[in-house]
Amino acid sequence: STSMSKSSSECVKVMIRVRPMNQKEKMKTCQTVIEIDRRLNQVYLKKPKSKEPMKTFAYDAVYGPDSTQREVYDETAFPLVESVIEGYNGTIFAYGQTGCGKTYTMVGEKDVNELKGVIPNAFTHIFGSIDSSSGSKKFLVRCSYLEIYKEGIHDLLGNDLEKKLELKEDPNKGVFIKDITTIIVKNFQDIDKTMNRGASNRHTAETAMNKDSSRSHCIFTIYIETSETKEDGSERIRAGKLNLVDLAGSERQSKTHATGDRLAEAN
Repeated sequence: STSMSKSSSECVKVMIRVRPMNQKEKMKTCQTVIEIDRRLNQVYLKKPKSKEPMKTFAYDAVYGPDSTQREVYDETAFPLVESVIEGYNGTIFAYGQTGCGKTYTMVGEKDVNELKGVIPNAFTHIFGSIDSSSGSKKFLVRCSYLEIYKEGIHDLLGNDLEKKLELKEDPNKGVFIKDITTIIVKNFQDIDKTMNRGASNRHTAETAMNKDSSRSHCIFTIYIETSETKEDGSERIRAGKLNLVDLAGSERQSKTHATGDRLAEAN
């Protein structure tokens, strides 16, 4: 899902991506129950061997099992990242149960160019735009990384990973996290290294649906400030913020066989 504050666009857009069957599903000879229509941006659900009519759902965009990472990024994330560079705020997040392909869509295979997900493509996009900008513009890019785990907010880039941060509200800057660490990044390598450092501090554990399941919600935020000198010598400052959200699986707890800590995490 993506959202933007540009008046010329919808505030919220919802896209559906259908993954191919995994090896386990193929071994069980599972049947496909979903069809997509890219032209109409519709999804059809039908029960096998049932006389019930198909259920139809419409979205802003739909992608089938053969969709590419580049296709998904260019059509969904690219316009939003462009608006953030121009000074707007935006959010991109993937939602769905464990094993549905959220991490593949958002992160992908970072060492294989055509398999990179939304997040590494957004990093490349941002710094590529900065590198190609005119000399009259100066940029400051910062980032933060927080985790929401068992109803507590934790700073994944801070020194004390167990410390719970406070959610505050200010009449001027709105809702914010008090004392969260922000780090200045100057290129793709800086921001990628920072995100990897934070990701290594996340809570992950095995469930019946995924051996490396994310047990928390995480938000990686990129702050982009632009200072531009006009012909008359005056200075124009713009600030945009991009939230990249990785949600824990949305499935019912019974499907994961979760007990103890795993069950508490899900609740």
